[in-house]
Amino acid sequence: MKTVKIIGVPEHFNLPWHLAIDEGAFRERGIDLVWTDVPEGTGRMCSLLMDNEADLAIILTEGIVKSITEGNTAKIIQEFIASPLLWGIHVDTNSSFKNLKDLENTTAAISRFGSGSHLMAYVHAKQMGWDLENLKFNLVNNLEGAVQSLSTGNADYFMWERFTTKPLVDGGIFRHLGDCPTPWPCFVLAGTTSFIAENENLIAHIREIINTYTVEFKQIPSIDRTLAHRYKQKLEDIQQWLQLTQWSQKQLSEHTLFKVQDTLNELNLIDQIIPADHILT
Repeated sequence: MKTVKIIGVPEHFNLPWHLAIDEGAFRERGIDLVWTDVPEGTGRMCSLLMDNEADLAIILTEGIVKSITEGNTAKIIQEFIASPLLWGIHVDTNSSFKNLKDLENTTAAISRFGSGSHLMAYVHAKQMGWDLENLKFNLVNNLEGAVQSLSTGNADYFMWERFTTKPLVDGGIFRHLGDCPTPWPCFVLAGTTSFIAENENLIAHIREIINTYTVEFKQIPSIDRTLAHRYKQKLEDIQQWLQLTQWSQKQLSEHTLFKVQDTLNELNLIDQIIPADHILT
């Protein structure tokens, strides 16, 4: 039995992995796939891959690409979610901000530097025509930290996956001002280069299993109810999310990879655009 350490956010996107683990699909192939939730998100996961504390990660595309250009010894194995991530833009329920234009020159709460909440703040600011030099950030670690930061006024707004954050909106903790979808497929499966080099056949088995689950995922009877219960979401929200979300079973295209790098470079978030074979397996 080969032990493989995989990490990801505790969100509904990753339920296919948990179903496959719970049903013994990996163990049947001699793989002990050990999943660890990382609520801090992509910035933390990049560090875990860099330090070889994890073998694989389901991670935001822009975050891992940035990290690899900065020397992280990891590579993208395949696209996992083909659709964009819908980043909800939230403020404290008692704040004076009424629309997105009000957020210019204010402070964004981010989980970590290099995280999706950090990088997408730049993407959103560029879309709004704001001066990127005026962006300010408050490091909050995770969703709970963001609640505290916004309620105390240490930060003014917070960008996080819209449906994950929806219960806080429904509960009167956050107000939702708008959305900013990623301009590319949002999640990829990445791994350390050492693990990839030493486990080509094992990775092929892992990909075959998870791709089988994701192809059939939406056809699972009452999967909307399962998701709503497990992730404490309203059924109608999960049904909307399922309509918007598409899983992938192929590698990220070089064209898409260039778009990610070109955007990050234009925003001065990376210093160089590196060849695709340095990023993709």
